[in-house]
Amino acid sequence: MNGQTSERAVVLASGGLDSTVTAAIARRDGYALYLLTIAYQQRHAVEVERSRQVATALEAHQHVVINVDLGTIGGSALTANLSVPKLRTESERNRDVPVTYVPGRNLIFLSLAAAHAEVLGASIIYFGANVIDYSGYPDCRPEFIQAVEAALQTGTKAGMQGKGIEIRAPLLRMSKAEIIRLGLTLNVPFQLTHSCYDPVGSMACGQCDSCQIRKQGFSEAGVVDPIQYAVC
Repeated sequence: MNGQTSERAVVLASGGLDSTVTAAIARRDGYALYLLTIAYQQRHAVEVERSRQVATALEAHQHVVINVDLGTIGGSALTANLSVPKLRTESERNRDVPVTYVPGRNLIFLSLAAAHAEVLGASIIYFGANVIDYSGYPDCRPEFIQAVEAALQTGTKAGMQGKGIEIRAPLLRMSKAEIIRLGLTLNVPFQLTHSCYDPVGSMACGQCDSCQIRKQGFSEAGVVDPIQYAVC
């Protein structure tokens, strides 16, 4: 297990590429990894199982999975009976907020991560948000992260005691290719990660926005993506 006496960091771990690289960065930075995964009734729930595999591979000190039923609210192609967009161009992806946006998701995730951090006595949350590849998501922007951090300073016991909880988003302004290259230097188990919004069984569809961004990232990084796609 990673450093029992190391300072603790809560890492929001989806089982995806970005969050796994983020966890590896936290490990590189010397933190004991306390991974937190939210099972929110997403259609790509296979990523929850992948997060367990990632936690084992990265030798996380602890991995907690919390069930939150965002399917009851719906409003997203990931939580309701709506079609996941396929084969969209980059300009189409960046045109507006996509239907794969889940209302309130990152606000809920960061709130749960902060609660978990308070219980653990951790002062750091690592969050794999990225504004380059996911510019259509309002809850991946730096302004949002800063606002949540300020709210945690005001609304937590840790903040009241002058400790605070810092949200670190180390991938925020990196391209997917840059993230992949960094992950390779950190020995990230990319073969365990899942990025697809609309998997075919446990296999990535190869056509949704997330699959296309991932495939382009590996291509630009000049390395082979180790996962399988239903459609290449």
